Amino acid sequence: MDFRIPGRRRETTRVLHDIDLDVPEARLTAIVGPSGSGKSTLLLCTAGLERATAGSIEILGTDVLSLTPRKQAAFRSENIGFIFQEYNLVSSLTVEDNIALPARLAGHRVPKSRVSDAMSRLGIAQHARRRPDRLSGGERQRVAVARVVANQPRVVFADEPTGALDLKSGHVVLDWLQALPAQGTTVLMVTHDPHAAARADQVVVMGSGRVHAIIPGGDSHAVSDAVLSAQSEDEAAEEAS
Repeated sequence: MDFRIPGRRRETTRVLHDIDLDVPEARLTAIVGPSGSGKSTLLLCTAGLERATAGSIEILGTDVLSLTPRKQAAFRSENIGFIFQEYNLVSSLTVEDNIALPARLAGHRVPKSRVSDAMSRLGIAQHARRRPDRLSGGERQRVAVARVVANQPRVVFADEPTGALDLKSGHVVLDWLQALPAQGTTVLMVTHDPHAAARADQVVVMGSGRVHAIIPGGDSHAVSDAVLSAQSEDEAAEEAS
């Protein structure tokens, strides 16, 4: 993925500034930064769920900003999977039906064996016929990940996927996000957790709507230090203004 976003304005405030970033294919990239640094806005703009006011966003060779809203929706349905902190499960459907839903909406059919395999691998096979309101938060997030695993999108956007989970459930979700690139999937994940970010191949550090730094994954202390550096620069800029 390649995206250049000169700016994203919300009312009279510019939220993103001069973003020029390449995300390597079939890798896990984490986005971190202080609160209000623009990391979730960057993810949502890249995913097409918020519209950048200028620039270009290229995913899988397609400039998604040049597409009509209908074609953008079709492109997302065909190529992109989402994992959010809120789970976004349909309460009236069973677990297995929720997992198969994205493909059905796109006019495809996910083999039942693939749905079963995804549930088994994420430890939720025993809940196949249950509805989401009968599950814990960790189990619901595993359903959201199983939905991605079963539908095999080429790109996954994850916004704070472990933010509301206990340690064990968070590790399960991160294990699967970390495993997806081996299947050719590109993963872009926003997180406030340095340990989660350290699982990534590369870490993009945001500050005041800009890319403050890009560092390798693998070291949670380096991630924490980079976020603190971005926060210090933000505070210094505020004091100077």
